[in-house]
Amino acid sequence: MSTERPFIEDIGRYDGQEVTISGWLYNKRSSGKIWFLLLRDGTGILQCVVSKKDVNEKVFQLYDELTYESSLKVNGLVHADRRAPGGFELWVNDIEVLQIAKDYPITPKEHGVDFLMDHRHLWIRSLKQNA
Repeated sequence: MSTERPFIEDIGRYDGQEVTISGWLYNKRSSGKIWFLLLRDGTGILQCVVSKKDVNEKVFQLYDELTYESSLKVNGLVHADRRAPGGFELWVNDIEVLQIAKDYPITPKEHGVDFLMDHRHLWIRSLKQNA
């Protein structure tokens, strides 16, 4: 059975279906047995939910290894949830790490103007800059 590979902007068309999304890690947070990834692909941002009960131990242990802007291929079930960015989230069953990014300098904390200008090529990717 082949899995669809949609862009994030089209994810709503796949509600209830298994898909594979390729993109870059935009943000992550954990609350123990469940963690959340925000994945972006140039068309939008998708919340991916990783539950310890739904993935193998090797996948669940990836959390500490993943850095901002790492390239990932995430497979899972699309689920409508009004709390998620864009109204949909991906319930993950597998993650393939394509490339771990090295020390991405732009983080959610505040940075000075000089620092941001030195890293402008990265700063323009942020939602704050696009606002």
